[in-house]
Amino acid sequence: MTELPRHLPRRLLGPAFAATLALASMNAHAQTAPSPSDWDGVLEAARGQTVYFHAWGGEPRINDFIAWAGEKLEQRHGVTVEQVKVDDTANVVSRIVAEKAAGKDTGGAVDLVWINGENFAALKDAGLLMSPDWATRLPNWKLVDTRNKPAVLTDFTEPTEGLESPWGMAKLVFMHDTARVAEPPRSLADLASYVSDHPGSFTYPQPPNFHGSTFLKQVLADTIDDPDKLKRPVDPATFEDDVAPLFAFLDKLHPNLWRQGRAFPQNQPAMRQLLADGEVDIAFTFNPSGASAAIAAGELPDTVRTFVFEGGTIGNAHFVAIPYNANAKAGALVLANFLISPEAQARKQDPQVWGDPTVLDVASLSEDERARFETLDLGPATLSPEDLGPVIDEPHASWMTGIERAWVARYGTR
Repeated sequence: MTELPRHLPRRLLGPAFAATLALASMNAHAQTAPSPSDWDGVLEAARGQTVYFHAWGGEPRINDFIAWAGEKLEQRHGVTVEQVKVDDTANVVSRIVAEKAAGKDTGGAVDLVWINGENFAALKDAGLLMSPDWATRLPNWKLVDTRNKPAVLTDFTEPTEGLESPWGMAKLVFMHDTARVAEPPRSLADLASYVSDHPGSFTYPQPPNFHGSTFLKQVLADTIDDPDKLKRPVDPATFEDDVAPLFAFLDKLHPNLWRQGRAFPQNQPAMRQLLADGEVDIAFTFNPSGASAAIAAGELPDTVRTFVFEGGTIGNAHFVAIPYNANAKAGALVLANFLISPEAQARKQDPQVWGDPTVLDVASLSEDERARFETLDLGPATLSPEDLGPVIDEPHASWMTGIERAWVARYGTR
């Protein structure tokens, strides 16, 4: 394994990041922005704006949902939404950093970005997010369930401090085709045993793909000697010892993976297709309704069901943020607010649309708003909240970056 850098998020942002981050941290300042406390003023300023929403573009259902949201904003507020489809949010962060280094403190190319984890931490640390606190002053913030879903207030242990707005919940669930696997493995050890007995039956996306890295974090949480360490930044002095059980597990697992661990699917949809084609028996998703949504779309057979490990699986919230130099800040606020409306959240949770769980406190909504959720058919493969089991909190963002680097160094050159 290679030596762990002290400033882990910088790895994602390109070779020029170390120099530009220091400049940004010293010089970044908040452009005068519309205040969510004056919502009528925000709506007036937003009319006629185009919001360039940089969001992962690898899932057609998500792209369709964003397009629908854009249609609603155009109709109701005269705001145009253009999704800029990205495959790696780190590239968006690099663009914001580069704009700051070039002195482009207004008129930035990114108005809203779908973000979490180390990318949020990097932008927050550099002072490159719109401030002060705007998310908790959105009109629909009062509907967000901060009591039962504390993940909406922290991002990979980093307090959000109102610098990003949650718009979905996530939890790792595994998928199996009951036509081939009647009783799935219920622990990491059982998964390893199953794969040993059925070589080629499992794989995971290649890190640093987010889903692949999430599997690594699941293994790390299950194998590290002291799980409390994951709540804190990585200690470079003990990192190799801390992750040794993770890589010992992977070293034994890889020879029994699909293609003997010599190749990996590039993303979650590619892994899902392997399950659909019968090339693997078990796959996973970070969306509890993801399998039901794929069944509804004809992407998986209707015999697929989901399961979780008895000890719990990784879970978090995902967010949108506004860069400090966004060109359409008012429009970005209007879009962020709409994304946490009961209308948008219920549509997003419908497996026929996306299947992404809500961040709202449904019980506190009005009767009509509750009905949007209560009448949803969550699909045949969606576990109940009780069956989803315990949530394992995301490790500090530095762990994700560290294990990605170590994984690439160990396996990436094969």
